[in-house]
Amino acid sequence: MPERPPESPPERPQAPQDPHETAREIRRRRARARAGRRARKRALIRAFWLVVGLLFTGLGFVGLFLPVVPTVPFLIVAAAAFARSSRRLETWLLEHRQFGPLIRAWRETGAIPRRAKWMAGAGSLTGLGVFVVLREPTLWQGLGVGGLIAAGLSYVFTRPDG
Repeated sequence: MPERPPESPPERPQAPQDPHETAREIRRRRARARAGRRARKRALIRAFWLVVGLLFTGLGFVGLFLPVVPTVPFLIVAAAAFARSSRRLETWLLEHRQFGPLIRAWRETGAIPRRAKWMAGAGSLTGLGVFVVLREPTLWQGLGVGGLIAAGLSYVFTRPDG
């Protein structure tokens, strides 16, 4: 049986080129092709940020019902993602009756309301207490978790009051 030669990959179909096309026309055609690629890339990036924003909005609303999950930090990230993908959703978050003022204060001055700071502190210390009682950690585990909580609380309490 005769051996068939290996098939070469199919060539990309090229648009028929006018042999009389000028250099300027060639540059314009190539520029339009580049612009199309850039537009597709921008659309993919916007879609990525939209998905991130929706994900963090969902996590934020889960935090409304679960006391362990924070709400506003997730919504701050969602607003930042929507700023890169959807002005309408960003505006919706910024104008939200309950969360809008907190998100705007964070954007403008990095401020956290004093009541939120104390609630974060109480929640973190309660969580540490539950961890120690239920888990009975080794000394290093307790110090590690306590150190992470202390680092987080030091960040929160050094922000301006909102």
